Amino acid sequence: MPFVPYGRQSIDDADIAAVLDVLRSDHLTQGPVVDAFERALGETVGAPHCVAVNSATAALHIACLALGVGPGDLVWTSPISFVASANCALYCGAEVDFVDIDPVTLNMSVDVLEEKLRKAEAAGRLPKVVIPVHLCGLPCDMSAIGALALRYGFKVIEDASHAIGARDGGDLVGACTHSDIAVFSFHPVKIITTGEGGCCVTQDPDLGKALLRLRSHGITRDENDMSGPSEGPWYYEQIDLGFNYRMTEMQAALGLSQLARLNDFVSHRHRLADRYDAELAALPIDLPQRSADSLSSLHLYIIQLRLDEIALSHRQVFESLRQRDIGVNLHYIPIYRQPYYRTLGFKPGHCPNAEAYYARAVSIPIFHGMTESQQEQVVVALKDVLQ
Repeated sequence: MPFVPYGRQSIDDADIAAVLDVLRSDHLTQGPVVDAFERALGETVGAPHCVAVNSATAALHIACLALGVGPGDLVWTSPISFVASANCALYCGAEVDFVDIDPVTLNMSVDVLEEKLRKAEAAGRLPKVVIPVHLCGLPCDMSAIGALALRYGFKVIEDASHAIGARDGGDLVGACTHSDIAVFSFHPVKIITTGEGGCCVTQDPDLGKALLRLRSHGITRDENDMSGPSEGPWYYEQIDLGFNYRMTEMQAALGLSQLARLNDFVSHRHRLADRYDAELAALPIDLPQRSADSLSSLHLYIIQLRLDEIALSHRQVFESLRQRDIGVNLHYIPIYRQPYYRTLGFKPGHCPNAEAYYARAVSIPIFHGMTESQQEQVVVALKDVLQ
């Protein structure tokens, strides 16, 4: 049987033509297509300030810097995410801690967050920034998190790496209704791709300007931000210690082309998820949560094994599916269990719900372009292994 990956990009002739147009143009970087991609993306999600960068990791880093994260500060995030969600704070010299997940939504638990904030306030050690992660593209309870941010005085960065095209109530994720900055990823397995790439979006014009500077060496050409009068049309000033996190014109052209198919990408994932929901309902697994109050972009479809009803171990199920050419994966190992984080003092068991999730989770294939026969191959393999 052909191998079925857990995720992959969908590239059509329009995408290829868009990239070729740039390759034949005068600008491969720092040209007009990045600006066009930023405008289109900002308009799509409802955020007036969009800053494209070369990865979502870079976006998380400059988002922390733009909010003033530095040594002595504390940043909280979810333990069930890619390590970049926590690393971005460490890059700034801050400390990191983790807020346990809700066992149903798999997102940051608002109840745990609120209790942790009460204890932190009593101890005089509140976080400067909280980074909720929209796991699989299912939006966190941002209205509740935003209310806690107002009460306790912290800033919010939405790690929406999985969630472009998702809706939180009436707003598209990225509108930043309850946050300061949202971050998207355009890695090839995400909803839309630029190859590698990411972006920050915000409603705040000052944050938007800071993000623009930080993605390009901390440099400005805006005389309003300079230390004195401009010395001429060639003149620029470095006013921050920034980075070379710029996106290329080729990446932006691909992203702009892909953005035109965003609704189709998300709709197709929902059709696949609907079929999985129906076909897998009788198996000894827990299926992903979907909410009537929000729309997931369904970047991932994660099942959780009911191990007390299955003769095989978690690892045996995983390996059996791989042996049947099903490209299952696991998203994610709790970040604090990584060896680097253990050196910072974290120990297994730090977040009990995250541990229980990790012990049973398996990501099964879902991607735009997945055929009925590929999905049937996944379903048959799961039934074979679990029954």
